[in-house]
Amino acid sequence: MEDFERYHLGDVTLQSGVTLPNAFLAYKTYGTLNERKDNVIVYPTAFGDRHVNNEWLIGNGMALDPQKYFIIVPNLLGNGLSSSPSNTPEPFDKANFPHVTIYDNIQLQHRLVTEKFGIQKIALVVGWSMGGVQSLQWGAIYPHMVERIASFCGNAKTWPQTYVVLDGLKATLMASIGSDSTKLNQLTSDDMRAVGRVYAGWGLSQTFYKEGLFRELGFESLEDFVAGVWEDSFMSMDPHNVLAMLWTGQHADISANSVYNGEFDEALKSIEAITYIMPGSTDLFCTADSNEYEANLVPNTEFHPINSVWGHFAGRGINSTDNRFIDDNLKHLLALPYKEVD
Repeated sequence: MEDFERYHLGDVTLQSGVTLPNAFLAYKTYGTLNERKDNVIVYPTAFGDRHVNNEWLIGNGMALDPQKYFIIVPNLLGNGLSSSPSNTPEPFDKANFPHVTIYDNIQLQHRLVTEKFGIQKIALVVGWSMGGVQSLQWGAIYPHMVERIASFCGNAKTWPQTYVVLDGLKATLMASIGSDSTKLNQLTSDDMRAVGRVYAGWGLSQTFYKEGLFRELGFESLEDFVAGVWEDSFMSMDPHNVLAMLWTGQHADISANSVYNGEFDEALKSIEAITYIMPGSTDLFCTADSNEYEANLVPNTEFHPINSVWGHFAGRGINSTDNRFIDDNLKHLLALPYKEVD
């Protein structure tokens, strides 16, 4: 039995100009929408994740408390639950799925929030990694609607080194078909094995590996950890979905739209929400220094690095110390009074 719902959006014209027929968002809600419809938290999913991967941060007594808030978790386009290469009929199936941007995702999420639920104010948009850039995109495009933002281990755009990391994942997958784009539809999940091994070197820090912290997760050897976590997790993904999400990630930029026309600094300055930016201190590709640059431009921002050796995965809900840090900061953020800018 499916534990999520679908919001059908009809034929949607994407930023690329391509019309995606019968588009839909898969989403799950937690808690109850109050009469004023002002207890709303939007928590988008990250690259490769689904709504269940966000549930570690939702619970009674936590900042994202379903007894207090109405939490909406929309699934990223391309993740296999929302419209994706794996679930879209011809002619947009598999490698023919159109390019989708972060802006496209937020436009459809906005329709879900306003059309389905009649919501006009959002108390918090929060996200990890590609969920983080979505939270900042929300704030830049709908500054009067979003009261608070929390982005952890995610940048407001894909900086050049991050682009190269994602391109390396793509190139690894493409190598399995001799980098021949005419053979894209021959890709299978088995071809994802090597992609997982490449990502293993970026997801966690050098110190994590040096200190053998994978043993805390029940793995006796480095090889067991790489095979049991990275290979297995990537091989569970559809390769065409991964290619779609990689394109979205490589071209992520909150200013890449007709509102800001590529003026990145201006997009950051236009965010009115109270914003917490929380990079992982040892994140190797969504780096803290890039986040600090961004935080210095958002008018009402606090910069709270996660002091952790878990690299990018400091924000993934695995390490209890990092989890408490994120939850505590979200509690502080939600307690701050929001005053709308005239």
